[in-house]
Amino acid sequence: MIDFVKGLIAVKRPTYVIVETAGGVGYRMNISLHTYTQIEKLEQVRLLAYLHIKEDAHTLYGFAEETERSLFILLISVSGVGPATAQVLLSGMSADEARGAIMSENELAFSKVKGIGPKTAKRIILDLKDKILKESGDIPLNIAPKDNRIREEALSALVSLGFVRINVQKELNKILQEQPDMKTVEELIRVALKRLS
Repeated sequence: MIDFVKGLIAVKRPTYVIVETAGGVGYRMNISLHTYTQIEKLEQVRLLAYLHIKEDAHTLYGFAEETERSLFILLISVSGVGPATAQVLLSGMSADEARGAIMSENELAFSKVKGIGPKTAKRIILDLKDKILKESGDIPLNIAPKDNRIREEALSALVSLGFVRINVQKELNKILQEQPDMKTVEELIRVALKRLS
């Protein structure tokens, strides 16, 4: 399996890039608009990869971030959602917005994405909510999208400080349940640091 592709960008378009590796091989990678905005000004990249294999084609997808790749893989596991639809969805909303919409069962959030109708939105929510909750360390259902954004930023900061991800996730969930009026990332990190240290 190809985990990532690193090299010079030979061609850059909003829906795909061709990355030329040091060995002189050019890999065409389909990308979302989110990834495009991340690499728009770069000449050299390291893109995470997902190789989608069908009988008649092998298609490579590229991602600037692991959160986007992992959500893409979850999305294509949903019946009726193929790689092209997942790519469009991740172009219409960020991975964090999509996760928040799934966890809060917000079907309307998907309506702004071309090709995602009410039935597909319901199927995505039904199929992925439990998987995302499990992957995120059992986020309580009553966390609002705003709280989820604060939680994700705090999680990222604390993991980068060397704390174990699953422990941080559980502690942040407890804090947000106990103190639902938490307003800032800094405040959440401060409280979490006291509990984790």
